[in-house]
Amino acid sequence: MAKTEWKGSALLAPLPVALVTSSDGKTQNVFTVAWTGIVNSHPPKLYISVRPERYSFELLSKSREFVLHPVPKSLVKAADGCGIYTGKKVDKFAKYKLKTEPANHVVAPVLADAPMAFECRVTDIIPLGSHHMFLADILSVDVDESLLDENGKLCMSRANLVSFSHGEYVALGKKIEGFGGSVKKKKSPPKLPKGFK
Repeated sequence: MAKTEWKGSALLAPLPVALVTSSDGKTQNVFTVAWTGIVNSHPPKLYISVRPERYSFELLSKSREFVLHPVPKSLVKAADGCGIYTGKKVDKFAKYKLKTEPANHVVAPVLADAPMAFECRVTDIIPLGSHHMFLADILSVDVDESLLDENGKLCMSRANLVSFSHGEYVALGKKIEGFGGSVKKKKSPPKLPKGFK
């Protein structure tokens, strides 16, 4: 396959889309991030990268807490708008009819209509250049019961999450393979008795 070399840039895709709530105890805000991901399993950690000019940067820096909500199809318009408007001028909770409820471990609110909420406490703020990385411990994950099957297993496909790919919100597609599928032994077809074809 022929390749063309481009200058180093942030072209990785797809990326998760997340609505992040923050609060300093008096003021609260919600904004959208795509620079996010898991960075460690034990202890569970994730990060968000935020430009210092963003309104939530100061709230995050003061409180050192936030709640991250992966975005389902039903919240795409809200996620898009929350990434465009600033909380300095717009009450985005009211504008996009985002209902909230108290979190279990942090001051920032949980979005009631999001299927999952990662309650996080910041351990490190790392200046990287255009963005600062907020590295955080995941204190708990609030999971909507509709995502669980009858045995309590998480069925992530029920969340209808979207990703972000170079300026477009994309619905996640159908399952192609399960984890470990490349090394699983294929089941042999049952042997038929002699004389059967």
